Amino acid sequence: MRETYIDKGRVQIVKRKILIIIFTAVVMLAGFAGMNAAGQGSFATLQPSFTETGHVPPETTTPPPRDIYFEYIDVGVLFVALCAAAFFALKTRSRRGMVILTVFSLLYFGFWRRGCVCPVGSVQNVALALADSSYAIPLIVVAFFALPLIFALLFGRVFCAGVCPLGAIQELVVVKPVNLPIWLNKALSIFPYVFLGLAITFTVCNAGFIICRYDPFVGFFRMGASYPMLLFGGALLVIGMFVGRPYCRFLCPYGVLLGWCSGLSKKHVTITPDKCIQCRLCETSCPYDTILMPLPESAPDPLPKGTRRLAVMLLLAPVLVIGGAWIGSRMAVPLSFGHPQVRLAEQVLAEDRGMTAVTTIDSDTFRLSGMTHSELYAQTIEIRRQFGFAGWFLGGFIGLVIVIKLLTLSIRRKQPDYIPDNVNCYSCTRCFKACPVEEENEERRASAEFTRRTR
Repeated sequence: MRETYIDKGRVQIVKRKILIIIFTAVVMLAGFAGMNAAGQGSFATLQPSFTETGHVPPETTTPPPRDIYFEYIDVGVLFVALCAAAFFALKTRSRRGMVILTVFSLLYFGFWRRGCVCPVGSVQNVALALADSSYAIPLIVVAFFALPLIFALLFGRVFCAGVCPLGAIQELVVVKPVNLPIWLNKALSIFPYVFLGLAITFTVCNAGFIICRYDPFVGFFRMGASYPMLLFGGALLVIGMFVGRPYCRFLCPYGVLLGWCSGLSKKHVTITPDKCIQCRLCETSCPYDTILMPLPESAPDPLPKGTRRLAVMLLLAPVLVIGGAWIGSRMAVPLSFGHPQVRLAEQVLAEDRGMTAVTTIDSDTFRLSGMTHSELYAQTIEIRRQFGFAGWFLGGFIGLVIVIKLLTLSIRRKQPDYIPDNVNCYSCTRCFKACPVEEENEERRASAEFTRRTR
């Protein structure tokens, strides 16, 4: 019985991988062709000629603003896509429907909308609106930020399942996934929190939106990123063929917020539609290592050792948080180099001291602006003071995250069945096909449907 299920599962996996590769090739070719045609047909004809002056215009990386009506349509499409993802994951439990939605989201939110505005980058807009009262955040951005979080709070991370274009492009390239060791998975899972903290720090210090600046896949959507970013995105896609969704798991800052909301969700995707029969066929079905193994009631009680570890961690928690906050405050100088004003001050200082004979367009503009060196250096000192103040919170936040991660390793909860990790599960529905109970239910539904139609 089990060998039959394994053989069927292998055939289905091979077919699914072939379809995924075909879908990916079609999507990438269509997207590249569409972007090239759009660029040659509209924007390129409007570019002025600078052949007489020799000036080379810089490449634009931000798509032009869309009409407000199209923005409202985008919000509507996002809402419908989230409803469809929740429907496929929780109601019909359809992997095929989720794959179709994934391809649609990649085409629409990725190549058509060119990845802007996206919920991932909207974290910075919200942070800036909270830190700067003079910044008026558009309601469209608020909607893109809040809708996926609301759905995660209700149904789990259905946005990650088949709506996010960054997750979609990675979902479609998973060919031969491998499971990472638990210790490595836990260690790498700290980086999204670090990236989130850095993004908020840079935003409140007016140093730019680093999430958008270092988005690895937006270059494919817009065909306008630098070569290093295109290489970075391509490397992630190659790695993603074997390590499922590396950006989502180990970098995405918005995934942190989605995980917090998903952990509180009342309804969440389950591996089996009925009672788990402990067949163990789903152990390796998840390429993202989000299936929690059962710990039966008969297992040895880890409470004494766990209690000691918990006590030690609680004693170390203030040290890690305060120590992290102090280290973060000491990082003001290196972090401040991400601010253009600081880089300008360092360049001007190097030119004045004869450390470089090459000037930049920024330094030349400064010398023609009438601003004094004292004013420039005073602004730089103020910016570094802001980074030092924000560094306390950044370091304390990272220290707190490390404490919580260590505490989760010290606590073991007994559970009888294989269940998804509600915080990290992407609700991708991949594990459904591995469950024999799911297959029996599908056969039963197909038989009932055939009987109904033949009457």
